[in-house]
Amino acid sequence: MAKLMEIIEFLDNTGDTMVQRVPEDSSGEFKMGAQLIVRESQKAVFFRDGKSLDVFSTGRHVLKTQNIPVLTKLITSLGYGKDSPFKSEVYFLNMKLFRNLKWGTKEPILFRDSELKMIRLRSYGAFSITIKEPSLFLNKVVGTQGLFRDSDISDYLKSIILQKLHVILGQHVKTVFDLPQHFDNLSVLVKNSLNLDFEGLGLELHDFLINSVSVPPEVQKMIDTRSGMSAVGNMDDFMKFQMGQSMEKAAENPTGSAGEGMGLGAGMGMGFMIPQMMNQTMQQQNNQPSKPEEDSFAKLKKLKELLDMGAINQDEFNETKKRILNNL
Repeated sequence: MAKLMEIIEFLDNTGDTMVQRVPEDSSGEFKMGAQLIVRESQKAVFFRDGKSLDVFSTGRHVLKTQNIPVLTKLITSLGYGKDSPFKSEVYFLNMKLFRNLKWGTKEPILFRDSELKMIRLRSYGAFSITIKEPSLFLNKVVGTQGLFRDSDISDYLKSIILQKLHVILGQHVKTVFDLPQHFDNLSVLVKNSLNLDFEGLGLELHDFLINSVSVPPEVQKMIDTRSGMSAVGNMDDFMKFQMGQSMEKAAENPTGSAGEGMGLGAGMGMGFMIPQMMNQTMQQQNNQPSKPEEDSFAKLKKLKELLDMGAINQDEFNETKKRILNNL
């Protein structure tokens, strides 16, 4: 005859055990009056003949007929005394927070971007869960497994997460350029969408985090190019600045060598371009419907910019300024 169990308890040394059956391999013989010890972070479900008889919370419980009334008929039918053994099993459920569980996309998510068209996204993050309904989780997820760890259900939960994430991205994000400012909102939206699915498994989704959403390298280059263009700001002013810099470098090179002659030639080429720029600036200002005072003020401003960047000298500036003022 197997050894009678008088103390029934379970301690998790790994931290990842969600459910542990005692005994793990099959039903065991519990002595009538045995003590069941349930700790603060646990729930215990008592089974007899494959049926769940009761759920025990924190504390020390003595297995007697007054604690488990269903046992009365069982013990009586066996015709034994008050210490009669009976075969049963106890499932200990770990009610703690299973934190920092990782999720990620094994395969890229196809996303229709309003600016970049069809692109592929990868996303990574973490989530935390707790067991909310012990009996539901035990019967629907664990079944008859003697040992059930968080890794046993993580793949299934990840598939649910990715399906919801795909839907949320399509509904609430237009372009990947907007993603960084929407991470918090997306996390909340996905979490709310997942709550019902997790509750159906007897679980509670404690938190859900999106740590990153990445694009393929070629798409990242396009994003970097666009960011660089945005950093430039006004392209017209940028080109003027670049030309001014080129002229300054060309002026610093004395004549005498081939390389230096090329620098001078480049400076002369830029010199030929300056009048055209001035004429284009004047024509653009003339074509714009504005008041004479505003039009002249804009011309003077452009003229001063050319003087400041060294594109024209003081005499040219004074002469052109005089013509503008005479036209008022």
